[in-house]
Amino acid sequence: MESMYFLIPISFLFVALAIGLYIWAVHSGQYDDLDVEGQRILFDQDRPTTAQPATNQSPTADTTEPPASTKTDHEAP
Repeated sequence: MESMYFLIPISFLFVALAIGLYIWAVHSGQYDDLDVEGQRILFDQDRPTTAQPATNQSPTADTTEPPASTKTDHEAP
């Protein structure tokens, strides 16, 4: 029974904290527009909005080469 004197006030504190966090979230605009945030990832623009200068290379060509001094794990030191 003595533990109830400790646990009941602790539970009231948790409930008050949860209510306070919910009120803060509502007032800070966390629940204003739930639909747009879910659709934003689907319709995100991957292309930049500014024009890029044209190049002769294809966009999928990989022209990068590792430096000559790079050692792999299977080479002896």
